[in-house]
Amino acid sequence: MKTAAIAFLLVALACVAGFFAFGRERTWQVLYGPADLGPVPDFADLKRPGTPNSFLVCLPESCLREEPDLVSPAFAAEPHALRAALDAIVMGSGRVERVARDEDGLGDRYVERTPIMRFPDTIIIRYVPVDVGRTALIIYSRSQVGSSDFGANGKRVRNWLRLLEQVVSPVAAA
Repeated sequence: MKTAAIAFLLVALACVAGFFAFGRERTWQVLYGPADLGPVPDFADLKRPGTPNSFLVCLPESCLREEPDLVSPAFAAEPHALRAALDAIVMGSGRVERVARDEDGLGDRYVERTPIMRFPDTIIIRYVPVDVGRTALIIYSRSQVGSSDFGANGKRVRNWLRLLEQVVSPVAAA
């Protein structure tokens, strides 16, 4: 019995050592595929996973199949100005890589990794003009690994929105 416990411990330590030697990011890529989960072609038809590891900010008329976790505020800015302000916040938050920019200039996709285990989360941001000088957001942050994120996606997005509101004035709800 004691020999089995020691053998198990040695195998577990070898696995952990191999995980760190092989590389955390590379390990997740081998097990789960690329860190970037890709675009969402149509938010009106978005179907979120049944697990609590995503967070959605949306206008009710933009996300028809899913209830947003937070209804998007509108900001007193044109889409490209709001994009520049939020992109600076996102890229300055650390551990974030921009992986795509939409050709129309109204969207970006990022991957952020957790500090220790380097789990990847994909964040999509779309800028929605609601009228002249006002822009709302669609933000979809989702985890690739695991079934729970302990609220990390929501905390991230709420923090980015809080920082954005310090730079660009929010206006009446979109």
